[in-house]
Amino acid sequence: MQMIAEIYGILRDGLGKPAGEIGAIFGQWNKGRLNSYLIEITEKVLATTDPESGKPMVDVILDRAGQKGTGKWSVIEAQQLGVPATAIEAAVAARSLSAMKTEREAAEVIFGMPRYTFPLQDNAALLKDLELALFAAKIGAYAQGFAVMAEASREFDWSLPMPTIARIWRAGCIIRSQFLDEITRAFTEQPDVANLIVTPAFSAMVAESMPALRRIVAAAVTAGIPVPALSSALSYFDAYRQARGTANLIQAQRDFFGAHGFDRIDGLDRPHGPWGVGN
Repeated sequence: MQMIAEIYGILRDGLGKPAGEIGAIFGQWNKGRLNSYLIEITEKVLATTDPESGKPMVDVILDRAGQKGTGKWSVIEAQQLGVPATAIEAAVAARSLSAMKTEREAAEVIFGMPRYTFPLQDNAALLKDLELALFAAKIGAYAQGFAVMAEASREFDWSLPMPTIARIWRAGCIIRSQFLDEITRAFTEQPDVANLIVTPAFSAMVAESMPALRRIVAAAVTAGIPVPALSSALSYFDAYRQARGTANLIQAQRDFFGAHGFDRIDGLDRPHGPWGVGN
């Protein structure tokens, strides 16, 4: 939902499109690989008129979202299991930030109303990029969600049947989508795969769609349009595929101030650095 809202924000604020036109775009996307209940109702929501004012219904709704706690609980469980669920975390944080309406209004007085200048030309190619960007981010979100469930299954010995779960959701829930058919096939072929994005089908989808997500996130950041969930999905992919990251520096820092120790690349049993030598 947050990712959909961020794409809506780019179309509304970055490209200046009215609600009805944005709804039609989502309607077109719903005929393709983004086909899902949430995209379907997004089209309908954006096409609805407020009977009181005659304005698009979405334009008279206060931009302050509520939450019942399921997202927060999911983030807490993911953290406790040691599984990165950055898309969920970003969505929960965005909900919390939306609730800070008074503070946001005060900040706009201080910093001025944003003047969004989207750096990409509004044309068919951009709409295709937006569609692919949402698709790529969706892959990341689902991959994280299933990774959390897989780790919980191992931790608590639940033996969760991932293909069956995907089929159940496909049959009827708010996240039901055509996309779940692909997930069902992926888990049926590789039940113990570490992450959806490394399966043959999904790695191909990532390779196709990730460049579009990179272009859209870069353009949104340049224009000052907040895209926390989309950007978190991009960063998750970039970090997941990087064989050598930067946590070696963090381990050195932790050892320096707290003697927490580290593992060496050469395998030597010397778990602490010579931080006091020659300093």
